[in-house]
Amino acid sequence: MKSRLLIVLVMMMSTLFAYAQTIPSVSPTRGRDVPNEQNRFVDSIRHIEEVTVMGKRPLATTQSLNGKELQALSSTSIADALKYFAGVQIKDMGGLGGLKTINVRSLGAQHVGVYIDGIRITNAQNGTVDLGKYSLSTLESVQLYNANKLDECQSASEYASGATVYLRTRRPQKDSLSAQVRWASFHTYMGKLNAQFAKKGWSGFIDGEYMSSKGDYPFRYHSQFEDTVGTRANSDIEYFRVEGSVFKNGFSSHLYYYDSERGCPGGIVRRLSDKYINVGREWDRDLFAQFSYQQMIGDHHRFKVNSKYSYEYLRYCTDYPENQNTARVDNHYNNHDVYGSASYSYMPFSWLSFNTGYDLRWSMMTCDLRNFSVVHRLDQKAVAAVHLNYQNFQAAATMLYQHYKDHTFANTGAAKPLERFTPTVSLGYTMKDLTLRGWYKKIFRAPTLNDLYYTQVGNRNLKPEYTEQWNFGAEWKMPFIPLMGGTLSGNLQCDVYQNKITNRIVCLPLKGTYSWSMMNYGYTFCQGLNATGNIRYGIKDWNFSLLTSLTWQRDLNRTDPEDEDTYNKPICYSPTLSYGITGIAAYKGISLTLSDLHVGERMWSYADPEDLLEPYNNIDLKLTCELSTFSSISLEINDLLDEQYEHVPRYPMPGRNFKLTLTVGL
Repeated sequence: MKSRLLIVLVMMMSTLFAYAQTIPSVSPTRGRDVPNEQNRFVDSIRHIEEVTVMGKRPLATTQSLNGKELQALSSTSIADALKYFAGVQIKDMGGLGGLKTINVRSLGAQHVGVYIDGIRITNAQNGTVDLGKYSLSTLESVQLYNANKLDECQSASEYASGATVYLRTRRPQKDSLSAQVRWASFHTYMGKLNAQFAKKGWSGFIDGEYMSSKGDYPFRYHSQFEDTVGTRANSDIEYFRVEGSVFKNGFSSHLYYYDSERGCPGGIVRRLSDKYINVGREWDRDLFAQFSYQQMIGDHHRFKVNSKYSYEYLRYCTDYPENQNTARVDNHYNNHDVYGSASYSYMPFSWLSFNTGYDLRWSMMTCDLRNFSVVHRLDQKAVAAVHLNYQNFQAAATMLYQHYKDHTFANTGAAKPLERFTPTVSLGYTMKDLTLRGWYKKIFRAPTLNDLYYTQVGNRNLKPEYTEQWNFGAEWKMPFIPLMGGTLSGNLQCDVYQNKITNRIVCLPLKGTYSWSMMNYGYTFCQGLNATGNIRYGIKDWNFSLLTSLTWQRDLNRTDPEDEDTYNKPICYSPTLSYGITGIAAYKGISLTLSDLHVGERMWSYADPEDLLEPYNNIDLKLTCELSTFSSISLEINDLLDEQYEHVPRYPMPGRNFKLTLTVGL
């Protein structure tokens, strides 16, 4: 802490010295000319009282990518960026237009909340967020929190997830206009236009993007019994995205629209992979408008209000003559969602705050499925929290209340109302640059509308899926160290954790092979370790960064001790070991990024536990050269070694591919 205060005081003195140089040659006390330069500096000095700087120390396990490091990565969507974090598994159904979801510490995609500027992206229908729909080009930072973020004036919804992803949009500092074009493998073309403004305290941007790709990448599927070579079919995608934001002081807004058509590639089939087409098409139209305003009243009170309206349209069609192995359907889904929240924080002292918040969300889903009725859901959340940050000790405690009530005109009626209280407790202690922390969180996810009401599958008697998380960790922040004429800094954090999930919601064939039902089934037990280490070194015009992450975990099925085939066996798709190493070297406007992401072997079926998804290393390379302040050119080579791998069996991922991007700005 002393070293931090010293650095802050030196920076403050430097700022005051620079400020003093800009003051006119008039004495602030006597209003007369100063006879010489030396006296000008003496008379211009302001004497201030001693200042104590209080910094918030991390209680939650936090990982973040910001600014140039975020843009330097070989990534275009949010899913691409999150794969660099420890404890994260990205499930990709293959193909350039495949669904991309995030799983943190094996909790499941429905337990991860994704927020844009503090307001959650929701989907009442299935509870998941397709991260491939959101671009990195408008973002300032991407952060992942295990447990709660613990800021003042958080909405109740921000406490209601097992893990949270925060996306913060960039606040423009000046006017600019830029255009971007991209040529990539597999007949992929992209064009983008971005306009920013900053005038009289207002700032904002408009960002539009169009992309088209055939997705016809070659693949090779090799196993003990077969060796198949083919070209991926029905993996095309075409989309248009436009979004804009406006900011001023405590006000922020965001408008987003996404329109796409994509193919839904199926699993490859032996000996027919170059001809077989699993014909399925999907159309998406997503729209949301959100607003947020926060205000400080005096020195002790702060309030914040959020509002949002979102609409999602999905059409899924497999009704094509070519289909032979898929049920022919042509379904249309419409989701409307209205959200509002108010939160308040009282800070009687600089080291203590009391927080409360209330959220109300109304959701409606319609579908043209047979025997399906309109469903309305009213979701209410309320939270009370206390945060303490006194000297070297930090603590936080929250109590969250959630209430869900559905209404439907279906003959079988709606599910019973659901209400629960869930607590979270966090503790931390800081010794100089080392922080020790521990937290406990109990949370649940309510069954989605698909889980409850999907025709012939839904089960209105489902219970909520509970998770209990324990975490103990440490974080060390390296002080700035002069080294060989440059400056060295970094941080290291390590956490051990334990998760228990009860009443897992799964789909089981209880009424025959072709008739599945949603059920509460299963208890899983997970123990693991996450570690990250970041080192940065800067000397003159050179900057070097080394970013590392490590995940080791054992995620076991503890459902039925009498079932020898599944009890104490790993959960499907959960690797024991994964790690990432990323190096960034930058000189003036040129940067080179090399990353290696390793995922260990995974079991994918209890029916054949010896048939494993093989481990793989994904090595990416990116070279960027800035031509001017707003213009640049970059070359990316993804999967440099052309390693064939899968996230899901028989859904091969693209191998080596290239991206050439040119950005021109004013």
